[in-house]
Amino acid sequence: MNKIRCALFTIIVLLVMCFVYLLSYNFVEPKAYDFMTKHVLTEKLPFDTFKQTYGSDDIVLVVVDDKTVERFRWPWKREAYCKIFDYFYEYAKPKIIVHDAIITTLDTDYPESDRKFFATLNKFDNLIEGFIPSLKPYQSEEFGANYDKAFAQKYALDVDDRQKVSPYLYNSLMPFPKPYFDVVKYAGSVAMIPGFLDGNLSSYSLDEIYRNHEYLTKYKGSIYPSLAMRTFLLANDNPRIVLTDSRIKFPDLKYGFNIRKTDYQLIAPVKFYKLYDNGYSHKKYSAVDIIDSYNNIKSGKKSIIDPEIFKDKIVLVGTNVPISTGLNDNKNTPVSVNHPGVDYQATAIDNVLHNDFLKITPHFVNILITILGMLLVYGFIRVYDLFRSVESILSLIFGYLAFSAVCFYFGLVINVITPIVMFALTMIIAYTHKFVLENRSKEKVKSAMGKYMSEDVMKRVIMNIDNLGLGGKKAVVTVLFSDIRGFTSMSETMSAQQVSEILNEYFTEMEPIITKYNGIINKFIGDAVMAIFGEPIQDKNHASNAVKCGYEMLKRVKELQKKWAAEGKPKIEIGIGINTGEVFVGNIGSINRMEYTVIGDTVNLASRLEGYNKIYKTKMLISASTFEETKGILEVMKISNVEIRGKAHKMDIYEVLGVNI
Repeated sequence: MNKIRCALFTIIVLLVMCFVYLLSYNFVEPKAYDFMTKHVLTEKLPFDTFKQTYGSDDIVLVVVDDKTVERFRWPWKREAYCKIFDYFYEYAKPKIIVHDAIITTLDTDYPESDRKFFATLNKFDNLIEGFIPSLKPYQSEEFGANYDKAFAQKYALDVDDRQKVSPYLYNSLMPFPKPYFDVVKYAGSVAMIPGFLDGNLSSYSLDEIYRNHEYLTKYKGSIYPSLAMRTFLLANDNPRIVLTDSRIKFPDLKYGFNIRKTDYQLIAPVKFYKLYDNGYSHKKYSAVDIIDSYNNIKSGKKSIIDPEIFKDKIVLVGTNVPISTGLNDNKNTPVSVNHPGVDYQATAIDNVLHNDFLKITPHFVNILITILGMLLVYGFIRVYDLFRSVESILSLIFGYLAFSAVCFYFGLVINVITPIVMFALTMIIAYTHKFVLENRSKEKVKSAMGKYMSEDVMKRVIMNIDNLGLGGKKAVVTVLFSDIRGFTSMSETMSAQQVSEILNEYFTEMEPIITKYNGIINKFIGDAVMAIFGEPIQDKNHASNAVKCGYEMLKRVKELQKKWAAEGKPKIEIGIGINTGEVFVGNIGSINRMEYTVIGDTVNLASRLEGYNKIYKTKMLISASTFEETKGILEVMKISNVEIRGKAHKMDIYEVLGVNI
């Protein structure tokens, strides 16, 4: 039965631990990751040996921002972009231009403006435009099939795909207008899906924070690059790509990076950089300044922004203006609740361009660290006392937090909160288990000690367990001595087994009677019993109860005599002496060994009264002090002028003949 309970307890504990681990990992760990990313990863000290945490200088942003739409009322004609792109084409000469935008319709109100815009785009051989895959299917299957085929022929990558199972998420592509499709030479996906590092779709609705980037997108048998991946490929003359379950490799460049393959995506966590005061992590210029610079150059004036700033750089052109314009592209990321989408794309480009990725600790390592920490917590609790173990566990927790911070500082992602949650859970379970075991042990000890001392004395000891010491107090109590007559000579004719059986049965019958009348058995002295009434159980009728107890003990012995006679055992008689008076009650002995007892003349007189039963051939004798407390319930015979050993004067004692119980 105990083995079944133990197995059941173990199973329940394991299930609870698994549940709490998953709960913490999915709901708490993302927040810890965000905190560490913002406050540790991107806030590095400016040591010369470490790269500054701002984005790279070779990536520059040109943004249609508040300043731009204040000058050029939105919506503007697309030809407004022409001056921006012509500025780069004619003067700035960037290495690559990335247009972080999605164009899916023609401007029917200003068709001439569209023609000028498309003509401008057609001049570029280093321009990348954005496209977006969709979860919704095409309205027309025939159109969708034709468009997918044309899109794949123009923009799909030639990838050596070595993945065993391909993820699949999207059902269509938001189509380009044909004039736009004809002039766009390079396209990259701008799709972003929020979620934690594992990319589980189940967590998307619960977490609207963007942390990952999908560098390659699989769609209906083809593989397409993201805007960031397309930029990297163009910057490196379109190297060969090998795709495995865990890496994207470029053999020609002897370079590759890890990805996490989910059921739906191929993702890598974005390594964010510190934001400037303007909310961007890369150098940012307003689009209106580019337009004004172009106009100035054309009119022979000095350019507001020197075109040399952009030479051989990667330039991202995007929008980030108030929501009311419909151009707001902010994302909630670990470093900002309003992180400009164009800067997010720039960060993904920065990561892949400079191989500046986070290193994600594998799940099994996180689990192993957690288990080792849990074992340490359990060991602390088993080895140390409460305060020392709590101190050690807190040291472990703070030490682990410091270790996690160091890991994030160097770009190594490790579970932060989940191990600590499991440490705390282990502590709770371990202390609960320890508490249950200690209670069981205490119950066993109490049960065992109850065989050696009164339960009430034991309770008193337990209640004052932290203040045990020698000492006590004076109190008025009633002391009862009971002894078996002639037991020493009787035992000489009996075997040890027979002596033990009779004594055990006798004491077993007497103990509940003493307890019934609020007495405690202070000690067994061979075949004698010493009981105390009035301490530690407070009882104002302790004298009456002691006499009633003695009388009932005599009656019970008569019943036992009949039983023993039938069993062929010798007949035994007992004598009882009772005295009431002041005693010292408390712990007597040494620091290492003490006994709760009573001492004083009152105890000695009770013992002598018990002995006088032999002289007067009586069964129960009480002192005058006890008689004064109980005479209303007794039938007695007075024995006058008894000379008591140790007493200077003679005294009266009383034989109890009957008690009105």
